[in-house]
Amino acid sequence: MKHQDRVHAARIAWRAVAAGVCLLLMQPGAGLALQHQSARADTPPQKRNESERTSENERTSMDAQKRKVVFVAGRRSHGYGSHEHHAGSLLLSRLLNENHPEVESVVHENGWPSDADAFDDAAAIVIFADGGSGHPAVRHLDELGALMDRGVGLVLLHYAVEVEKETAGEQFLDWVGGYFETHWSVNPHWSMRSLDFPDHPTTRGVLPYQINDEWYYHMRFRDGMSGVQPILSALPPASSLEREDGLHSGNPHVRAAVLERNEPQHLAWAVERTDGGRGFGFTGAHWHWNWGHPMQRKLVLNAIVWAAGAEVPENGVDQGVVTMEDLEQNQDFTPDERFNRERWSQLVEQWRREFPREK
Repeated sequence: MKHQDRVHAARIAWRAVAAGVCLLLMQPGAGLALQHQSARADTPPQKRNESERTSENERTSMDAQKRKVVFVAGRRSHGYGSHEHHAGSLLLSRLLNENHPEVESVVHENGWPSDADAFDDAAAIVIFADGGSGHPAVRHLDELGALMDRGVGLVLLHYAVEVEKETAGEQFLDWVGGYFETHWSVNPHWSMRSLDFPDHPTTRGVLPYQINDEWYYHMRFRDGMSGVQPILSALPPASSLEREDGLHSGNPHVRAAVLERNEPQHLAWAVERTDGGRGFGFTGAHWHWNWGHPMQRKLVLNAIVWAAGAEVPENGVDQGVVTMEDLEQNQDFTPDERFNRERWSQLVEQWRREFPREK
């Protein structure tokens, strides 16, 4: 073949290759694919294997850096739709795992875990259980104290804020900053209208809201509220103190505070301990259906993330979308004739419309 013929043939071949490349590049993502393939082709097999191992190690490291949250869900309690410790814990745990990349949560049901390694690497413990003499922690105070000394966070939900003063009162003042003390605190059902929230990581994205629940109040806090940050506060109505005096129903101290001095009561609070750990108490959540309220969910999800030492997003943890069907899952009891499903369904839908999920 003559030199001119070889040049002419080369030009034709080059045009064909160029045309093919152009057609390929017109496909979506083709340029990136070619670039990736070219990079892999230029990378020796040993280097590619090292790179892939590094990526896998980075993913493993990210998983290892997640903050572990351990839910201690109490035993069966009050009946369908109330004190649903297992169902409530499963719901909150799922929302945390779905909506916060730094948190990995697990749920242990029926009280204190029997697994010796249940709290290994825990960043926070959430106790949602009946309290008083049957509180799941009171027979494990030494174990829980060692975890607190290590800086593990502690979140107490509803009845779990109550312990016997003589048994664990001082410990709970130290670990969480406050607790329900009989003949001092009360447990009425009433419609809470929240006051303005303070500037705190647990309140990010939380708007003032109103909801009926069994809101315990007049907690026993540290002297002078030392180190305690009120989070959710409201002024209870006089009707919440209409019951006679008793262990949980009323006493002269709470009547003076609310009826005479008109003191707002703190229904949720936060504390940062000297050991580096964090504590949070929340007195609502008698009604399981109230987890259908986006603001109630967001406040508690924020608190758990904060207690675990993870970053609470600027607009708070995404509270997800919770339907009536979601709330009916994993209940300890079956409904009876007193359960008004239509009423609760309407409330859950109303709350969803009033506080739409932000994306």
